[in-house]
Amino acid sequence: MKSMKKLLSLFISMIFISSILVGCSKPATNEEKKENKAATTYPMTMTDSYGKEVTINKKPEKIVSLGPNTTEIVFALGLGDKLVGRTDFCDYPSEVSKVESIGSLMEPNVEKIVSLKPDLVLASTHVKEDVVNKLRDLGITVLAVYEKDSFEGTFTIIEKIGTVLGETEKAKKVTDDMKAKISSVETKTKSVTNKPKVYYVVDFGANGDFTAGGDTFINKIIELSGGENIAKDLQGWQYSFEKIVQNDPDIIICTSNFGAKNNLINDPKYKELRAVKEGKVFEIDENIIVRQGPRVATGLEEMTKLLHPELFK
Repeated sequence: MKSMKKLLSLFISMIFISSILVGCSKPATNEEKKENKAATTYPMTMTDSYGKEVTINKKPEKIVSLGPNTTEIVFALGLGDKLVGRTDFCDYPSEVSKVESIGSLMEPNVEKIVSLKPDLVLASTHVKEDVVNKLRDLGITVLAVYEKDSFEGTFTIIEKIGTVLGETEKAKKVTDDMKAKISSVETKTKSVTNKPKVYYVVDFGANGDFTAGGDTFINKIIELSGGENIAKDLQGWQYSFEKIVQNDPDIIICTSNFGAKNNLINDPKYKELRAVKEGKVFEIDENIIVRQGPRVATGLEEMTKLLHPELFK
């Protein structure tokens, strides 16, 4: 009888231990998986776009952005609430209007930036190096982030900022979504044979005609969208009106930011161009194709819709 009790006691103990082991080995929940991921460690050192090693001592909680693209990236990473300063030109997303402005792109108000006591200042393409050095001399941590004007360069900027701000997974999600959209466009346009001749208007009028040449990111977007840039041989930005007439574009693309379309189609100088006569003058928000931020993939898609609307039916 005693031996039976011992066996029963041993059996119950084994069940109890087994249940504990099963409980310990159950699949991790989503929250547990997140916690198990390797956390970003600080301090971290990163080489910025000036080739300077910048040390970030802790996860930034107060950020000043000196470029519209870096502002968009901060918001895309879900960290808009950490932004305490931005430039006058940072206009997207709309919530950014609530963030205090520190002035212009090239010459922001240094005293204002210092007064905001940021943990990190993100400097973009147009910020002067002497402004960056002045901020650093005042003890402000500044990371300059700009890369080659391309999709790849944009991905690198987003990933760098994601790393510095401790959001590598979110940054990867942003770039993965961009790459998927770009790939979708490339799939649609790879078999296009009827490539329209495109003229992209940067500026026009009394001071001359300006456009994007073959060495620009805008040219790359036009080509990936299934178009042919009539100014692809241009070095620089100024283009002669005679060449516009000679190449007689099928489609003219104007920026929607300054009402250029209406001014162009109502200007007698351009009325004989085929695109004007056939109503093929279109607008695009230039910010989505010139800013190195999350929206450039959308810019490619929007350009493709203008050049080949039939691909999206």
